[in-house]
Amino acid sequence: MDKLQSLRGMVDLLPEQMPLWQRIEATMRAQFERAALREIRTPLLEVTELFARGIGEATDVVGKEMYTFLDRGERSCTLRPEGTASVVRAALQHSLLGQGPQRLWYTGPMFRYERPQAGRQRQFHQVGIELLGFADPRSDAEAIAIAWDLLSALGLGGLSLELNSLGDPSDRAAYRSTLVDWLQLRQEQLDADSRERISTNPLRILDSKNTGTQALLAEAPQLIDSLSDASRERFGAVRRCLDALEIPYRLNPRLVRGLDYYTHTAFEITSTQLGAQATVCGGGRYDGLIEQLGGASTAAVGWAIGLERLVLLLAQAQAAGTVALGAPAPDLYLVSRGEQAECQALVLARQWRQAGRSVELDLTGAAFAKQLKRADRSGAPWAVVIGEEEARQGVVLLKNLRRSADSPEEERLRPVELLRRLGDPSI
Repeated sequence: MDKLQSLRGMVDLLPEQMPLWQRIEATMRAQFERAALREIRTPLLEVTELFARGIGEATDVVGKEMYTFLDRGERSCTLRPEGTASVVRAALQHSLLGQGPQRLWYTGPMFRYERPQAGRQRQFHQVGIELLGFADPRSDAEAIAIAWDLLSALGLGGLSLELNSLGDPSDRAAYRSTLVDWLQLRQEQLDADSRERISTNPLRILDSKNTGTQALLAEAPQLIDSLSDASRERFGAVRRCLDALEIPYRLNPRLVRGLDYYTHTAFEITSTQLGAQATVCGGGRYDGLIEQLGGASTAAVGWAIGLERLVLLLAQAQAAGTVALGAPAPDLYLVSRGEQAECQALVLARQWRQAGRSVELDLTGAAFAKQLKRADRSGAPWAVVIGEEEARQGVVLLKNLRRSADSPEEERLRPVELLRRLGDPSI
């Protein structure tokens, strides 16, 4: 019988990988709590119309990448390819905006049928924030600052912010017309995908990865030249806020983002942590999306980070010694051998965990020397050893695994004495 395997692009996260994921998740939760963001969780499965209407039917995401099928009720359903549309749908469905502006964050798996590669899978994980009901340019800057500070807190180096303005819908429509006219005169010089996009989604040609097309676009009209005075002033206000926050940025006139709902500010944060530039965060303002999905006209701004890409960068940086995000070591490593000793160790491990300490209990029953080697590798500062003699006497042997020259190597204590000492920061 053939061995069953996961689908291509659907990747298992194994126990040895999880400590890094957990440290990232703990850091992001702490950062979001400080920024007064509240978590929201939405279903993985939504009606297809949500994404067709919200993201745009002409986008690659909707046209080529979604997992869409009919359920048993003959309804077209889609595994969510991104988080923003679902968050907005939930906010509308549950009348959250009737309670005032919302500062929300989310995380979870998303699905896109793309070619799997390092840092990009068909099931991938995103974390993002959505500031719903905020029109002030300061909200754009705050959203960027939250992302910048999160990545900095994780130790990701070489950060760079790329910034552009897409203007309002009329600015964008005017630029679209100008760009299409320019592109049509040069169709033969474009790559095949870009030629196809002229009639469907011409702005996406601006971030084509084809080198020949990129060289041609150096002479293309720029979106900023189509901005109204109001849009220019708004973009200037965002830039002044970023200057006040001392977050450096580079203007990128070709930055358009891949989804149709963006307006005004668009941005990406990249990292050169490992030499080559890699995008780790992307977002912007999407003032028209809530109305597109059936709500009142409402301003909004947000961003998303792909966790696989972030984990890959941090894991490589960790291996290079530039970032330390490994699994936290246990406070105590509990070693035991013999029937009575092993039973007592099981009880004590539970008691000490209930006292608030992390305890790793060795369950192998191996020789003491082997267990103590594992204790040392665990990174724990202390090993607690219980043999049959200690069990009979009602004591434990506390071994200092990280001792200095003037500290004792080991000490015999009654469990209750060690329990009382757990509040001591030296243990």
